[in-house]
Amino acid sequence: MKREPTVAGYFYSENKEILKSDLRELIKERKEKLKVKGIVVPHAGYMYSGWVAGQTYGVIYPPEVALIIGPNHTGLGREASLFTGEAFITPLGEARVCQTLASKLLEEVPFLEEDPLAHLHEHSLEVQVPFLQYLNPKIEIVPLCLGRLSLEEIVTLGKGIAKGIKEENRYIVIVASSDFSHYVPQEVAKRKDFLAIEQILNFSEGGLLHVVQKEKISMCGVIPVAVTIYACKELGAKKAELIVYGTSGDVLKDYSSVVGYGGIIFY
Repeated sequence: MKREPTVAGYFYSENKEILKSDLRELIKERKEKLKVKGIVVPHAGYMYSGWVAGQTYGVIYPPEVALIIGPNHTGLGREASLFTGEAFITPLGEARVCQTLASKLLEEVPFLEEDPLAHLHEHSLEVQVPFLQYLNPKIEIVPLCLGRLSLEEIVTLGKGIAKGIKEENRYIVIVASSDFSHYVPQEVAKRKDFLAIEQILNFSEGGLLHVVQKEKISMCGVIPVAVTIYACKELGAKKAELIVYGTSGDVLKDYSSVVGYGGIIFY
């Protein structure tokens, strides 16, 4: 089973050469790249958030495998859904699924299920794949779509991911796909989003969940980011760095109702 693209021609170009050109412009390559444990990147259309994702991807050494964790926007499928099909298809070609890591995650995490339905129309994972293919045309992926999880389940999944990655003995990066505040004024988005970012930079998955709930921050990928924080700690990450923050208002020049985007690395 191969997953066909569902937002090509909408969130990003369906034309291979145009997409390559767009990615070349969006990804700002840093001369000295870092081998990271994980990253947080946005998943809106490339015209809105691609510059934030691109600056973040430009910092990292190209991974061999990317474990992409995104929120479930569609409501389809299970709460913790792993895609174990053959590949994700994009205009740049096929990104094959790393079956060995996928199998290890299923062994380690009792509530994780093989479920293609959750991935059928989900954009949060798909939009990351062309960036990863641009960095490494032979990239392998493990797509994981999450709904609501308790803190206990977040810890269990984070531990399972870390154990699976350690056993693979390859350079694997966890990609947490998340936007921050949705459809609020620019000043509100920045104030609230930096409260969440502070918890992320402090490696506090519990603090992140608390502040998002307390401040009613409409951060769609809070669960994927919380899982990534815990897994990165288990993998030995000691530093977290905000690479760039911006909003859709920075692109549209309309600051009355914006979506926030943050690029963060863990290493």
